[in-house]
This record gives sequence, structure tokens and C-alpha cells, in this order.
Amino acid sequence: MELRQLAYFEAVVRHGGFSRAAEQLHIAQPAVSSQVRRLERELGAALLERTTRRVRLTPAGELVLARARSALAQVDGARADLAELATVTRGQLRIGATQLLASLDLPRALAGFHRRYPGVTIALRTGLIADLLADLDAGRIDVALCPIHDDLPARYLAQPLAPEVVVLATPPGRYAFAGDAARLADVRDEPFVCLPAGSGLHGILVAAAAAAGFEPRIPFETHSPASICELVAAGLGVALLAGSSARAAGQAIDVHPLQPALAHPPIGLVRRRGRSPGPAARAWAEHLVRACGSRPPAGPAPGPGGIQ
Repeated sequence: MELRQLAYFEAVVRHGGFSRAAEQLHIAQPAVSSQVRRLERELGAALLERTTRRVRLTPAGELVLARARSALAQVDGARADLAELATVTRGQLRIGATQLLASLDLPRALAGFHRRYPGVTIALRTGLIADLLADLDAGRIDVALCPIHDDLPARYLAQPLAPEVVVLATPPGRYAFAGDAARLADVRDEPFVCLPAGSGLHGILVAAAAAAGFEPRIPFETHSPASICELVAAGLGVALLAGSSARAAGQAIDVHPLQPALAHPPIGLVRRRGRSPGPAARAWAEHLVRACGSRPPAGPAPGPGGIQ
């Protein structure tokens, strides 16, 4: 059995006859008939009922047609993958990322991308979202991975990849909340550990505290969610964090859901609108979407709250 025979058979069914199939395939009609007859001989079953005007599938033909279309689709997919691989054989991919990405396993995603496209050089830099957006504007990076907030300027395209929630992190054993859900007002007198002013996490804390009727005291500012967890574990204060960051830190901290719940922007991919991505950047975006099971990119996506 050859793929050509399956392709000819599928074309005959799709176009309703041998002549029309031959026209679409740009080959002689006898060649199509010959290959389909050969396929029937190899399978030991008639696949088509031939009349002077049309052809009809036999029960055996219906079974074979489904298999044939599946096999041909697999071959088309393999050709597309090989064409993509041939296109993305070299080049440079410049990625900017915030440190608030625990819900998206960036090292694993990068490793998978590198295995698929070993000829692409990858440059990764980290920073706050404002710095990364400035780098996108200036063309210093191709894409940014960061929380996506609801007031992202229209000059950017955003693809949400992973959802997030806000939790309260406290030193181990210090607090026991009813049902384990904490109200932010319950820790109003505690010192808070946070990222610097101007970061999205800082904005989330200040806004949530104001809604709870107090102004947070923030004597400890640090550079990353991981270091926030270290300071909380040392008993220096409490903190609001993305849930994935709090649980991935590996520190001895207690993590509590909040009541009422605080929304956090989803983690996603951002690029500059109107600027065509190169083959490597396009392949990276598609790789992430596949890895995260996301839908194809749309415009700026709504996401409540601030961003890091």
C-alpha cells in the first residue's frame, strides 16, 4: 500500500468521480483508476461502487476512507513540521521575562525549544514589566513573558498562557485562619515584604489594603518573589504573592487563600503590534502555546490588577 494510492482514493471520493479527481490532481484519469484498483486488490475488498455518472463508497470503503484521511493528515502535519524546522535552523531569539513566572515553567519550555531548534541562539533577560515593554518598543527584545494587565497599551499584542491567583504568605505557624482563608485586614498590623514601588505586586498590595481600610507598612522591599518568600520564612513579615510563586519557592512559609479573593493578571506572552516576528520568535510563541494548551494569540487580553 502506498500513500499515493490513499491520496488518489480520497480524491475520487471527495470530488465524486475519477475524472474530476484526475483534473484536480493534474494527472491522467487512467492512472487514478489503476492506483485505486491496485489498492482494492491489496486490501482484498471493493472500496467503491462505480456507475456511469458517480462513484459510491462501499461499507469497506467507508472504513478505509477514515483511515486514509487520518494517515494523509499525519503526513501533511509531518511536512509542515519539517518545513518549520528547515526555516528555524538558525538565528537569535531575545526573550524578556519578569521573575513572576512560576505558573509557567520557563526553564522547561526553553529546554524543549532548544531541543527542537538547536541552531537558535537564545538571549534571556529579566526585569520589571515597564522595562521589558520599553525594550520591546526599542527592538531590544522580540517577546516578553510577564503578567498581562487590563490596561496594556493597544500597541502590544498579548497572549495569556497561564492563570494566576493572589495568596497571603505568612511565617510558618504564626497564623491560623478559619477555614484557612485569610482576610487582609487580619494582618494589617504586620510588616509587609514586597517588590519595590512601581512594580505590579506593590500596586496590588497597596490597592487591596486600601480596600480593606488600611495602609500597609512595607519596611522590607526586595528584588524577586523568591527573596520575598525567604524574608517571610525568616519571620520578617507577611506578603501578597502569586500563588504559583509562593508554592514553588521551596521555603518554610504558610500559604493562605484570601477572602475576598484577589484577582491576579494571567501570565502571558507580549509582543509589539505591527512588527512581524522573525521565524525564531514565531516558533517560540507557537511552542509556548502548545506547551500551555492555549488558544491562538488575540489582541490585548483583559486581566485584572497590576503587573510586576
